[in-house]
Amino acid sequence: MKIIGLDVGEKRIGVAKVDSNTRIAIPVGFIETDGSEWQEIARMARINNTNLFVLGLPRSNEGNETKQTLYVRNFAKTLTEKIPDAKIRFQDESLTSVEAENRLKARKKKYTRGDIDAEAATIILQDFIEGFKGSASDNTAPAESTNLVKKEAEKAKIATKKAGHKIKKWMIISPSVLLIILLGVTAVLKIRDYVRWQREQEMIEWEQSQVAKTFDFTIRPGETIFDIKKHLLAVDRNGGAETPEGEEPLPNYTAAEIDEAFSATYDFEFLQGRPEGASLEGYLYPETHNFYGEATVKEILTKFLEGMEVAINENNLAEKYSEKDLSLYEGITLASVIQKESPGPEMATVAQVFLTRLDYGWKLGSDVTVSYAVDLIDPEREVYADNAAALTIDSCYNTRLYTGLPCGPISNPGLTALLAVAEPTDTEYLYFLTGDDGLMYYSYTESEHNSNAALHCQELCSISL
Repeated sequence: MKIIGLDVGEKRIGVAKVDSNTRIAIPVGFIETDGSEWQEIARMARINNTNLFVLGLPRSNEGNETKQTLYVRNFAKTLTEKIPDAKIRFQDESLTSVEAENRLKARKKKYTRGDIDAEAATIILQDFIEGFKGSASDNTAPAESTNLVKKEAEKAKIATKKAGHKIKKWMIISPSVLLIILLGVTAVLKIRDYVRWQREQEMIEWEQSQVAKTFDFTIRPGETIFDIKKHLLAVDRNGGAETPEGEEPLPNYTAAEIDEAFSATYDFEFLQGRPEGASLEGYLYPETHNFYGEATVKEILTKFLEGMEVAINENNLAEKYSEKDLSLYEGITLASVIQKESPGPEMATVAQVFLTRLDYGWKLGSDVTVSYAVDLIDPEREVYADNAAALTIDSCYNTRLYTGLPCGPISNPGLTALLAVAEPTDTEYLYFLTGDDGLMYYSYTESEHNSNAALHCQELCSISL
């Protein structure tokens, strides 16, 4: 079971996570408190498949609640409103940020205020997990966690008082007894300090090993699910780092793992409008992300889906596509075709051509959709061996054969292509082609188009589909 720890501040929120099996909290980063923190916290909960949060509850040196304590309690209340199934646990803390900064200084590496917040969240979560007795299925209302450290401190305080009374008596009877007690207390303190130091060293070593075992994964504009699956199979989850003696290197992702992740259900609102049985094609936003080696394929895909969610919401794509009489799914489908058809600067004009042809009820006539159709049915080109055969393929993706949009996206479009559909140029072309010189040639009539092909497209127009 995974748990998320939060060090709540008015400017930033430090974030850490822990698996109750490994019981070692690790820093995740920090979130700016700019209004988007609730969405980001919900995203982290979704990625880690948890609804259990541990919040550091500030106390004064005397153990009393402060103004900051009230701020955290109000934050927790709002969190349960934003994430209704969230379970909140509090972990008493005092001067945690000071301890966090001291740790970072000891590592002799550059750090930011955000790093301090993340480290503070890690300390809070580690303190909690060491006394944690609950379970993921705990249905109790949000409540404060049992602070074992505080309880132990109270016990120690009482024990000290009792010992003090005894010492007074023993000092009268035998000074040697006092010496033995003092030596014993000193030994206990040394053992406690050693254990604390050893735990911190283990934590540092574990963090360093995790940093080493990271990898970048990139989805480029225009790549298809076929491409992405191949890249996932080739991922080095160890990041090129040597595996410490006694440990096994992380294995490559298997085809079964990858297929299972692509077939899984993902809880994103923008995925709801797809036809039943539709794949993730078109919805994996092209960019580069860094992942821990232990990341699952589903976690990787979720990250790219989150990127698409941001692109859709920040650019009001659903609304803008609706103005073009396109659903979000249809808009993304058209953008995926444009992504494969043209270079960035020309995408808005190519979008105009396709939108006009759709308005006229014409066929899009896009060769890249034909190529995708063949990839689905005959990737080795054993049946559809030449272009003439490929153009006859009976597929809903064949826009040379059927009118309207293909039945789904044919690639994963970047932001330029997505915006091209939303904001096409104010032109009235009906044809286009890419010349051998890399330039785009537009025309209003079929005869002009054929002339452009003869003059400028001797090689590209004969490339195999």
